[in-house]
Amino acid sequence: MSTTWYICKYTPVELLEALGGTCRVLDHMPERFDRSDEVSHPNLCGFGKAVLEACLEGEVRELVLANCCDTIRSVYDVLLAHGKLDFLFLMDLPHCGDCCAREKLRGELLRLAAAYAAYKGTTFQPARFRAAFRPLDRPAEPYLSVLGGRVGDALFSMMEAAMPLPVRNDTCVHNRSLCPPPEELDGLDGLMEWYGGELLEQLPCMRMTDATGRKRLYQDPNLKGVIYHTVKFCDYYGFEYAALRRELTVPMLKVESDYTLQSSGQLRTRLEAFAESLAPPEQRKGRRTMSGNGYYVGIDSGSTSTDVAILDRERRIVAQVILPTGAGAAAGAERALEQALAQAGLRPEDLSATVTTGYGRGAIRQGDRSITEITCHAKGAHFLDPEVRTIIDIGGQDSKVIRVDEQGNVINFVMNDKCAAGTGRFLELMARTLELSMDEMSTAGLTWREEITISSMCTVFAESEVVSLIAQNKSRADIIHGLNESVAAKTCALCRRLGGEPVYMMTGGVSRNRGVAQAIQRRLGAELRISGQAQLNGALGAALFAMELGDAL
Repeated sequence: MSTTWYICKYTPVELLEALGGTCRVLDHMPERFDRSDEVSHPNLCGFGKAVLEACLEGEVRELVLANCCDTIRSVYDVLLAHGKLDFLFLMDLPHCGDCCAREKLRGELLRLAAAYAAYKGTTFQPARFRAAFRPLDRPAEPYLSVLGGRVGDALFSMMEAAMPLPVRNDTCVHNRSLCPPPEELDGLDGLMEWYGGELLEQLPCMRMTDATGRKRLYQDPNLKGVIYHTVKFCDYYGFEYAALRRELTVPMLKVESDYTLQSSGQLRTRLEAFAESLAPPEQRKGRRTMSGNGYYVGIDSGSTSTDVAILDRERRIVAQVILPTGAGAAAGAERALEQALAQAGLRPEDLSATVTTGYGRGAIRQGDRSITEITCHAKGAHFLDPEVRTIIDIGGQDSKVIRVDEQGNVINFVMNDKCAAGTGRFLELMARTLELSMDEMSTAGLTWREEITISSMCTVFAESEVVSLIAQNKSRADIIHGLNESVAAKTCALCRRLGGEPVYMMTGGVSRNRGVAQAIQRRLGAELRISGQAQLNGALGAALFAMELGDAL
């Protein structure tokens, strides 16, 4: 049986089922947008491209759209020109629920009914229409809610897997809820007049003129946290997020996706870190019974380096190793652990517990537990300096700013997007372009004279700017100062988004870059503390969690 796909909560699903249809929400998340990029504008939002991709792949043959925004209108035009769908319909929806809007929607419903009945070769069945109404089930138990713009099926499954509480998809099309029609109503015209009003009286989406009724989504006493999702290039939900930051009394995490699976690794890290803040890691069980001689290991597998710290029972660092990660996270971790054991004069059986962190943590076999680098950096920074309240971590492929409380628990955090701008990778590429080592790059900008602005934070475009500046005979010191300032500007923007406050600490490999550190400190207007173990901080935090794990078991 063919499936009729839809994308909007205002789609008359019950009407389509009464005409013989089988309906399903289109939440397809492709690997990339190969086909849609060939036929659409590059700035079309990720969801619009995902709809196009599913249709152009042949997965979707019947589709009912609603003119939620200009993107969906564009998608309809492209698909209409493409001409390969068996059924394609665009509903013209009102933006409010007054009498005129209801009358307009009634006309749209009758227009769709006529087109769909002709396509299916069926007639309207009142009994099937009534049977199609299904109430939205909201059990009375603690839960987390996903709010904001629609979220793809793969990303929502990731959220469910990561969170310690049940997760409800309250985005867009998924908070659809209608009451069955009154028994006294009969006939297509009478039912459609009532049905149009019922569709418009649902919990409003952000396209509606009056969206204040959405507050019911986050005033439930069983709500224990919110994951707020936005789609890149979509502006509808930014206003609601800004309001929620002021109004919500439960924890909230914002994530943005481009509706592909390409950034799933970073999104998973954000989700797991949020989950850890809701349920402290020390309350979770390890994977095996601890033994050993009281030594605890933290392995931080990053994109650039793999760091290992070994602590004894007194929380003293007995070994610390920082090695290039290389081609594989597992192999890099194995090499680093071997060197750390040799440095401390220990055998593998002396280890009581091992915790892994970093992007490669899931691939490391030695770990007894995996904890995100966000939580581990908070743990390590609090150990090094309990006065720290904001941590700036610039690593090889991302930047994070983390706020912690007096006990070192994560209050909130932000990360850069999947672009490498402002990270260690960015600085490495600039150093190669300038024919400098990273150590030389660290100090070469300290003696600058001319203020140079690097206008692009895109790594590729910034490299072109640097090449152009070299051709203009600008000094290396001035160029590097401009690069340091651009990294500092991006980093401090993350601090402002988070509401960072002193005391500040900088961790990660870029903390060794004196020029960047000084530029950040100038822009913050506050002291930036940097420990001698700054690059080891994530591994140190993981080792401290390993100690708690061993003590708990």
